[in-house]
Amino acid sequence: METFFRYNWMVREQWYVWCEDVPLEELLRPRTGGVGNILQTLFHIIDVEWSWLQLLQGKPDDAEDFANYQNLEAVRQLDRKLRPDVEALVTAWDSSMEKRAFIDYRSAGKTSTYSWGEVMRHVIAHEIHHMGQLSVWARELGKQPVSANVIGKGLIIPD
Repeated sequence: METFFRYNWMVREQWYVWCEDVPLEELLRPRTGGVGNILQTLFHIIDVEWSWLQLLQGKPDDAEDFANYQNLEAVRQLDRKLRPDVEALVTAWDSSMEKRAFIDYRSAGKTSTYSWGEVMRHVIAHEIHHMGQLSVWARELGKQPVSANVIGKGLIIPD
């Protein structure tokens, strides 16, 4: 589990570097698909990751407003602010947490029950999905996207 969170964090950092060479107007330009634009997609990835893990732990999920994060450095600062909370749960993960029940209280009194392991994997897959969208948009801008390859990132060192 931790390996794929670390993978996502590593690739996210590479996307931030990729964004440094893109004018702010392009980062904020509305795009087809996704949640709006490149910068908002990065914001959304951070927000969803943190929110789900807060909810798992029964902590408040105070939503951030993208209007307050209209440049790359602001999004990076949000990531630096929220990642320690996420990393604490990820590094504390053990097999006893895998099938722990999470009850998602929806509007109108509806509930859904998921395992913690299912939610953690959803968070991982959610970011990977949006990395794919970022890659499409990168190509539309005529730029090489960040590599999505897990191999060669040094995440698991062989014996």
